[in-house]
Amino acid sequence: MPQFGLEDYLQLFVSGVSTGSIYVLIALGLITIYNVTGVTNLAQGEFVMLGAMGAVMLQRLGLPLGVACVGSVALAMVVGALVYRLTIRPARHAPDVTLIIITIGTAIALRGLALLAWGTTSQALPEFTPGPPANVWGAVLSRQRLWIMGTAGVVLAALYLFFEGTLLGKAVRACAVNRRAAELAGIDAAAMALLSYTISAALGAVAGIVIAPLTLVSYDMGLALGLKGFVVAIMGGLVSAPAAVVGGLILGVMESFASGLVSSGIKDALAYLALFVVLMARTTDLFAPFRRRPIARLSVRRARRPTP
Repeated sequence: MPQFGLEDYLQLFVSGVSTGSIYVLIALGLITIYNVTGVTNLAQGEFVMLGAMGAVMLQRLGLPLGVACVGSVALAMVVGALVYRLTIRPARHAPDVTLIIITIGTAIALRGLALLAWGTTSQALPEFTPGPPANVWGAVLSRQRLWIMGTAGVVLAALYLFFEGTLLGKAVRACAVNRRAAELAGIDAAAMALLSYTISAALGAVAGIVIAPLTLVSYDMGLALGLKGFVVAIMGGLVSAPAAVVGGLILGVMESFASGLVSSGIKDALAYLALFVVLMARTTDLFAPFRRRPIARLSVRRARRPTP
């Protein structure tokens, strides 16, 4: 086994933080939808793919890279709004399991349409700022990884300002807290649900765009990323954005260290192991002494799923 120095561990840590930032963006989209509609959107990974593939397509049409990225996010937002209006909204009174199956079917459909549109050939998106890697406290990072971390920070700040400092954001929060009371106060809950899907699609597209220069873009790239984003969202109970941020960064760092110190083949297994542990902690008495609330209260809260 090779010897690792402090700089090597720092390299793995910073790389893990950049990877975890992608998971955080995906998880925030899942949490936004679940808070407002109560729907677990398992098609979130496909918006990651749409963002990346859309940017590649628009950039190859001759548009500047920045314009192509903005256009791709706008395209994903339109698709997100259509997905809500055509799939979730008509089935708003269906049981939870039915809605989850609908999102799975939506993911398969979007993946199939992407396959028909772009084929199986992997595509590439150029780096935002080409140049030599940057040295961060002894860790050598590509400039694109700095873009990933910076974008995640800007998105988190923008979401905080939107939900805390705007009337529209507060209306979305009101629907997340108590949909019936928000409706009685004159808030259009259906419009807020549509907005939550649009925001979620934008978050997924941004994640796909910033990670695209580091990996080849393909029609099925959203599957694994979506599942890992789901794991991170589960770490936050599908309701807590700060917990999801911490969980995403932890998962990214764990994968980076596992890949660097053990084997790259084990990093994907860590996400599913983390999901298993979190689900065990939330659904059994194994971790009862460490909970703040009893299981009975958690089950009552879940039973009050808002209507999309």
